[in-house]
Amino acid sequence: MSETPEFKPIATAGVIKTSDTSELRFYIDEYRGYSYASIRTFVQRDNYTGPTKAGITMNPTVLEKVLETLSALPPEPQATEDTELARIPRRTGLELVVRITIYRDSTGIDLREWVDDTTYKGWSKKGVRIAYSDLKQSVEFLKQLLVLLKEKTKSSSPSGEKKPRARKASAEAPSENAD
Repeated sequence: MSETPEFKPIATAGVIKTSDTSELRFYIDEYRGYSYASIRTFVQRDNYTGPTKAGITMNPTVLEKVLETLSALPPEPQATEDTELARIPRRTGLELVVRITIYRDSTGIDLREWVDDTTYKGWSKKGVRIAYSDLKQSVEFLKQLLVLLKEKTKSSSPSGEKKPRARKASAEAPSENAD
C-alpha cells in the first residue's frame, strides 16, 4: 500500500487541538495558481495521518466577511439555540453560512457550505465546526491568514491581481504561417 504524500501548506497560521487524534489547522495553500485560506481537520490515527475532507477554503473576500462576522461575537456564547449569523455568496448556487450551533450541549461556530441548484438544495459536507471556547484563538489565526493571503496575492503580480493563465496551444491549431 502506498504512503500518503506529505501535506505541505504554503504558510500555517496555527493549530487548535480538538481531540487526542484530531486538530484544526489554519493555513494558506494554492490550487491551480490561486492562493486561498483554509481551515481543515487533520487526524493522526494508526491507519491514516493527514488532512480529511472536513474543511473549508476561502478567498480574501470571503475570509474578510467571515472575520467581520466572528469578530462581532461576544467572548461568551449568548445563543441558546442554533442561530444563523451570515450567508456569504461564493458563486451562483453556493454560499458559506456562518452559524452558532449547539450540539450535545456544546456551543460552537459552524462554517458550512449551503448549496442551492437545480439538483440539490441543502447543506454540503464541506465545512468545519469550531468550539466557541476556541473562538478568540480562531479569529487571531484568521487575521493572520488574511495578512498572509494578501501578501501572497500581491506578490503574484505587480498590481496584486492574478495574471490570466496562458491557454495551451492545440495540436490541431493552424500556425500563423500556414497557407
